[in-house]
Amino acid sequence: MYVPYQDLAGIHRTIYGELEEAFRGVLHGEWYIRGVNCQAFEREFALYCGAQFCVGVGNGLDAIRLSLMALDIGAGSEVIVCANTFIATVLAISQAGAKPVLVDADIETFNIDISKIEEKITEKTKAIILVHLYGRMVALDQIVKLANKYRLHIIEDAAQAHGAICGGSKAGSRTSVAAFSFYPGKNLGALGDGGAVVTNDETIYKKIRKLANYGSEEKYIHEFQGINSRLDEIQAAFLRVKLKHLDEWNQARRTIASFYESKLNRRCCTLPRQMQCEENVYHIFPILHKNRDALKSYLEENGIGTNIHYPLPIYQQEAYAGEFDGQYFPVTERICKEELSLPIFPGMSREQMLYVVDTVDHFGK
Repeated sequence: MYVPYQDLAGIHRTIYGELEEAFRGVLHGEWYIRGVNCQAFEREFALYCGAQFCVGVGNGLDAIRLSLMALDIGAGSEVIVCANTFIATVLAISQAGAKPVLVDADIETFNIDISKIEEKITEKTKAIILVHLYGRMVALDQIVKLANKYRLHIIEDAAQAHGAICGGSKAGSRTSVAAFSFYPGKNLGALGDGGAVVTNDETIYKKIRKLANYGSEEKYIHEFQGINSRLDEIQAAFLRVKLKHLDEWNQARRTIASFYESKLNRRCCTLPRQMQCEENVYHIFPILHKNRDALKSYLEENGIGTNIHYPLPIYQQEAYAGEFDGQYFPVTERICKEELSLPIFPGMSREQMLYVVDTVDHFGK
């Protein structure tokens, strides 16, 4: 049996007519930047997230970078972030001119270890970026109290958490600002690249709108040294179609994850602990296995696609050579050495799920 890591073609087949109609609408409308679809998607996505405002941008990295810029976080500032994340989160901090301060992950959630944040706060700390990794939100209540105590901004990196809920609040609904990616493989993915920033603060919203458009609100009048980062009209049209199906697709992912959690042999692999207060959207289903590379090869030999998130921690990357010398994050390093992402996608059959479980368990025998 063949089980791909993900099946975008299968997802798109179910909505092909809607996507084709959206494409024709943009083609015949002859307005390709900041048109009616982009404006409508911004309203619809803000509403979906439980936020007041949304700005469509070019990609997820730009969404984080623009969030930092709008909060005036740059040279001389420090930003706290989990060591276990994709490099884009930290690149955004560096590109804004600030210093990333890493905190180790929690082995039970694979997200930031909340108990280790306060010890990293200094007088230069301006923000905490919470990465909702794999589709699960970081628990906000304790961090909100900490942020209020030290007058810090909270930025959500929700690139993998479209529709995720924790404590009754959706990703993007409670903090200063939240950044999303619409890279094609995301739970809500474009047919190209794209991103968005959502916020409940009108001042932040207006500033990001200008910063993403060369620092300008009025043509040829530039208030800030901005960048060019705008969500294309055609991608906005596709995203409007897919947003209507997002809850259904997220529920399909939960069903698959529940199957894995109930059937996988926990004696041969470690799964992150699920919290009662959360509704994970399972962008990724990660397991830890001490013989990860051998398991990955075995699964692929048996027709099962997998992925690794992420094989080399940021502080060991050549791009950050010398910046984190002497720092050690044992949980992050364990995750990097042992994490393997199993197939999870809407449309996955029960037979495929069972085959994945049986094959993983057979490797452990």
